[in-house]
Amino acid sequence: MSALLLLAIVAALLLLRQPLLVILLAAIAYSQTVWGRGHLTWIIEDMFVSLDKELILAIPMFMLCGGVMTQGSTARRLTDVARALVGHLPGGLGVAAVLSSAIFAAISGSSIVTMLAIGSVIYPAMREAGYSKKFSLGTVMSGGTLGIIIPPSIPLILYGLVTESSIVDLFRAGLGPGLLLVSLFAIYSVVSNWNMPTERFSALRMLQALRHGIWALMMPVILLGGIYSGYFSPTEAAAVALVYAVIIELVVHREIGFADLKLVVLESAKLGGALFPLIAVALSLNLILIENRVPAMMVDLVDDWITGPVMFIVIVNLLLLAVGAFMTTAEAILILAPILVPVAAIYGFDKILFGVIMIINLEIGLLTPPVGLNLIVAMSAFKEKFLVLVQAAIPFILLMIFALGLISWLPWISLFFVR
Repeated sequence: MSALLLLAIVAALLLLRQPLLVILLAAIAYSQTVWGRGHLTWIIEDMFVSLDKELILAIPMFMLCGGVMTQGSTARRLTDVARALVGHLPGGLGVAAVLSSAIFAAISGSSIVTMLAIGSVIYPAMREAGYSKKFSLGTVMSGGTLGIIIPPSIPLILYGLVTESSIVDLFRAGLGPGLLLVSLFAIYSVVSNWNMPTERFSALRMLQALRHGIWALMMPVILLGGIYSGYFSPTEAAAVALVYAVIIELVVHREIGFADLKLVVLESAKLGGALFPLIAVALSLNLILIENRVPAMMVDLVDDWITGPVMFIVIVNLLLLAVGAFMTTAEAILILAPILVPVAAIYGFDKILFGVIMIINLEIGLLTPPVGLNLIVAMSAFKEKFLVLVQAAIPFILLMIFALGLISWLPWISLFFVR
């Protein structure tokens, strides 16, 4: 009964559109009173204990790294390489947008940063080449969503923190689904633009693009190679990525100055200042729930009417698709992951696989009204009406739902690189 009341409190505050920090503080106050040590002052101590994790340092460094590269010329150089490589294919500019988004996502770890950085370069080029407005917008917005599934991903790090999962395994598990989505988006671009004019392939242009873009292309190689080979921990990889990005943009490319760097640092500090109180409260709540076996209570509540793993994953996918339409990725992970993961384990879904399924659901939510962040940001960035953006996103949402079904049905797509 107490667990149901906790869910009711969270649901009521969500319906009242309260800030996430208020919702989490209310949940932790209730949990501390009912299941914890009874004194709300213990919440502060739990927050400090929960934040005493080296991995948390990776989040601000990846945020700052993404900011540096967005301010510099990394996105433009990656786009030039992708255009030179696949521009001769039918729908080649769309394929180039997807490929450059995937590579940039493997550096920045953020959906919004990926969409803005790549979209600002490739969207005008697609429109100038005659691609339809809706296809161009849909490609840029969906390419941006790759930032939360292709490693290194800030949402995957958040999920790993609140569920105590291996970040390296989560990064590896994100590779297969990321490649699947890139392939689906690229195939759709080719098929839907089969009769579009194409660019001539030029070996000279390809070599020039590689010469100008080699430093940008090397970053994901160094970053992911270091993580998967065991030379870097995720936190060390974030530090390496940040130093590399600063050196490349400040010294090699010379596209930004110290004044620009100062602005990037200030903006990243503002984002971190909003995010870290949420992480502290969410991790503290998770600590109390686990210590007092609250997830086990949740399992007992649902066990009578969920008959097996297939029904469970169908219900969870529907739930997360609905949640993604109303909550941001960070909010959904911080609130729902500690509750759903133990239940998923009962039905045979380990933390790594379930994490990928959860992230892909929330990735779809980035394109789903009314709170799809990519839609809202694109409305401002590309000066388009919200309804036009929603219509542009629909074909890509259907492709992502298809990919979600495959990943839920065929776990090896996610776990192939883990084992």
